[in-house]
Amino acid sequence: MALLQAILDGLMLGGVYSVISIGLTLVFGVISIVNFAQAQYLMVGMYVAYYAWAFLGIDPVLGALLSFAVAFVMGYLTQQFLISKVLKAPEVAQIFLTVGLLIVLDNLALILFGSEFKSVQTPYQNESLEFGGLIVSAPYAISFCASVVAGLGIWYLLAKTWWGRTVRATSQDRMAAQLLGINPEHIYRVTFALGVALTAYGGGIILPYLTASPSVGEQFGVLMFTVVVLGGLGNVMGAVIGGLAVGVIQSVSGLFLPIQLQNLTLFCVFILTLALKPEGLIGRRAS
Repeated sequence: MALLQAILDGLMLGGVYSVISIGLTLVFGVISIVNFAQAQYLMVGMYVAYYAWAFLGIDPVLGALLSFAVAFVMGYLTQQFLISKVLKAPEVAQIFLTVGLLIVLDNLALILFGSEFKSVQTPYQNESLEFGGLIVSAPYAISFCASVVAGLGIWYLLAKTWWGRTVRATSQDRMAAQLLGINPEHIYRVTFALGVALTAYGGGIILPYLTASPSVGEQFGVLMFTVVVLGGLGNVMGAVIGGLAVGVIQSVSGLFLPIQLQNLTLFCVFILTLALKPEGLIGRRAS
């Protein structure tokens, strides 16, 4: 029963890991740039949802929609005025730019919001649900459901809409897409904005059980890269499967290892994947 409980808890966590990592893998799959500042947009999403709750009384899960909107605008402008300037530059320039963006966002949050942790209180914060002897925390369950909705939404957008077809066409052959009348620069801007907005949305929905701080991105940055490496960098479905796998590995390993070493198994799997199957368990695919 303890193992089943750990697996269930891992799936609840993994659903959120999937959503926040889809943005990272989507950006790489379409634009072919690794955004090292991706996790900082999760921090942005948490702060937006926190202040929506503090000043407007909006539940953080609903406030996550506002987080999505704010991060979308930020991402669109970032791609237009910063990322687009280094797309044809050496990869080291892209790395320096996104790492610099990471540092700027961290320190800007520290200046604007201070170093103290900020948390919310919701009516369901201490509630739990029981299914056949298995217990699920209500905030985790709600966050998981919100993640599923977002995941289905991005799948429908990419697989079933005209815009999704233009994204796939641009990621596969930019020149051919231009010949068909597609504007790659616009696709890149919207894709980058959507990618960071999904991560910010994830930040909002986890606020009921986590605290916001300028350094929260550091907590999730390595996890996000572990997810996309396991699933295959550039593979959206791989990010979903990788997120669920990471959540389960992290939760189940807690049964056998002290809390200080909870992530040891996860990072061992991460290193083995890089060494034995660097393209990921599923492989790279843009959509």
